[in-house]
Amino acid sequence: MMEVRGSSNVSLREFGSEQSLLSRPDGSASFIQGDTSVLAAAYGPAEVKVSKEIYDRATLEVLIQPKVGLPSIRERAQEQCVRETCEASLLLSLHPRSSLTLILQLIHDDGSLLSCFLNAACVALMDAGLPMSCLFCGVTCAIDADGHIITDPTAAQEKESRALMTFAIDSTQRRVMMSSTRGSFSVHELQQCIAVSQKASEKIFQFYRDSVRRRYSKTL
Repeated sequence: MMEVRGSSNVSLREFGSEQSLLSRPDGSASFIQGDTSVLAAAYGPAEVKVSKEIYDRATLEVLIQPKVGLPSIRERAQEQCVRETCEASLLLSLHPRSSLTLILQLIHDDGSLLSCFLNAACVALMDAGLPMSCLFCGVTCAIDADGHIITDPTAAQEKESRALMTFAIDSTQRRVMMSSTRGSFSVHELQQCIAVSQKASEKIFQFYRDSVRRRYSKTL
C-alpha cells in the first residue's frame, strides 16, 4: 500500500514510499518526492570478492542506474554521497568480510534527486533489516536570485537557482552527515539552509515512522 503525506509548515512536496515491492533483493523500496521517483534494492550481507574484502567490516557498494544509457560522472558523484552517508549509519563492523550492495534506479527526475536517492536508500536498508546506528534522510535546498530559500525544489526551480545544496540529516541529533553543494552562497546562507533542512527532516522522519507503523499494523 502506498503511503502519501503532504507537509504544511515546511514547504516540501508530497512524498510517498512502498516497501518490499521486489522479491529478489533482501530489502527494497520506492520513494517519491513530487514527480521525482526512485527505486532502491538492498542485497546482503553476502559473500564478497577477495579483492574487495575488508577484514573488520562489511564492504558497501552503491550503484546508481540512470533512466536511460550508462552512468556518467554525475551518477558516480551521487554514488559517493550516498555511500558515505550509508557507511556513517550502518553498523558495518557486525558483518566483517562480507558485502552489502545498494542499487538505486532512477524512475523520473523532477528536482531534488540526490535527496530522493538518500531517502530511498534509507527505507530500503530498513526493509532489509540491516543494523543501523541511526536513520538518515536527504533534504535539498535551492537559493533563488532574490536570496529566498526553496526546500525540495523542482527541476525548473533548480535551473533558475544560483545555489543548490543537499544535506543528509541523522535521526538522533539532527546532525549533518553529508553535504553536496554547487553555486555561490554566503556562510550565513549555508547556515540558514542547514537549519531549514534540519527542520524539514523532522517531517520526513515522521513519515518514515508512520509508513512503517501502518505497514506492520496490517501484517500483525
